[in-house]
Amino acid sequence: MTHQYQWKPGDIARSRRGKDEGQLCVILELVDERFALVADGDKRRFDRSKRKNVLHLEPLGIHSEEVANSLRETGRVTNAKLRFAIGKAEAHAEEKGE
Repeated sequence: MTHQYQWKPGDIARSRRGKDEGQLCVILELVDERFALVADGDKRRFDRSKRKNVLHLEPLGIHSEEVANSLRETGRVTNAKLRFAIGKAEAHAEEKGE
């Protein structure tokens, strides 16, 4: 697959590799074209975000504008907002039957 997904802060993704495989996370920041900082607000909190290879992330096509706005305005986001965004993404995925 040569097409590279264009990640943005606030995008929801599923981890494809590592200890957190299968878990949902939120993109907080793009470190460079290869790595992103991710967190889920629960096991991986905002202040201890994980540096993850973007090739190990599966895009869900869901973007949390609340998280993106918070990151733009303050440079931070609460763990509760991250959990809320992931909860909405999980509900959306269940509706679609994924």
